[in-house]
Amino acid sequence: MVAMSGGVDSSVAAALLRDAGHEVVGVTLRLWGGESDSGCCAVSDVDDARRVADALGIEHHVFNLGDDFERDVVAPYVADHVVGRTPNPCVECNRHLKFHRLRNRAAALGYERIATGHHARIVEQPDGTRRIARAVDRAKDQSYVLHMLDQEQMAGLLLPIGDMTKDEVRRHATAIGLRTANKPDSQDVCFITRARGREDFLGQRMALTPGRVVDVSGTEVGTVDAVELVTIGQRRGLALGGGAAPRYAVDVDMSTATVTVGSAGDLLTNETLVDGCTWTNTSFPPIDLSVQTSAHGIAEPANLIGAGNKVIVEWAQPHRRVAPGQSVVFYAGDEVVGGATAC
Repeated sequence: MVAMSGGVDSSVAAALLRDAGHEVVGVTLRLWGGESDSGCCAVSDVDDARRVADALGIEHHVFNLGDDFERDVVAPYVADHVVGRTPNPCVECNRHLKFHRLRNRAAALGYERIATGHHARIVEQPDGTRRIARAVDRAKDQSYVLHMLDQEQMAGLLLPIGDMTKDEVRRHATAIGLRTANKPDSQDVCFITRARGREDFLGQRMALTPGRVVDVSGTEVGTVDAVELVTIGQRRGLALGGGAAPRYAVDVDMSTATVTVGSAGDLLTNETLVDGCTWTNTSFPPIDLSVQTSAHGIAEPANLIGAGNKVIVEWAQPHRRVAPGQSVVFYAGDEVVGGATAC
């Protein structure tokens, strides 16, 4: 069962598996019923997936998981903003929808494996366990958003395009005449439209609180329309008057609706506390780690202090503060060994 979003990556994933002799069926998840102009949930995306499946000569089905998406992705996204966290909805969609709900339905229908068009690889260790690894195309690597996968999930997963560059994917789609060959990549959060934005979306679902902006000495220097929308490291939209040096949000106090701003240096920290740790293997990961704090960020050397569900990331060099709610992913070389959420 191939999860087909209507994009070129999942289209080629399905084609490669068909050509390798697998019995393939395509499935598109209908997740978001509202407006969408920036992600992979528009009606046109379902049509594109269906037409690609027709071109490949495989069956295509649509699973309506809108209620699950609202419960497991949208509602937590809003709830996180209420308490001043910056969530990763794409990570939660993978966790709850693609690799739980879809996987369970595939098994119930008798399918042995699921496949997706993610740019990542699965590598087997000498002891037979598996790890998610970075894609060949580093610019498109999506291992960060798959960090939560466990051994059972990886055993039943295929990632057919992880060894291909994006250019190779598009060339293959063109060569076999797929309508998605030149389709732009989906961007941003699928349920937040470019036209209306995050503030409008959240403003319809929660109260937005005006806040004051102070510098690190406590002097008031500006205001914000909604303290819930401010993210650690944010520079724009803080309504700061004057000042030649850039200033960034270095702290958000929800209880007093106060944003503290400072210099780039004030953003740096030696430690980041993380919670909700998941590990690829049952044993604690190796000491020689690098840690990545955003989907397209650079993994930086670090050590982990503690064990179990909550640990401290001790950076080898001072690192920018990580917004609470963001995924923090642990790598050994190119391989994911675990992940957590910044506190």
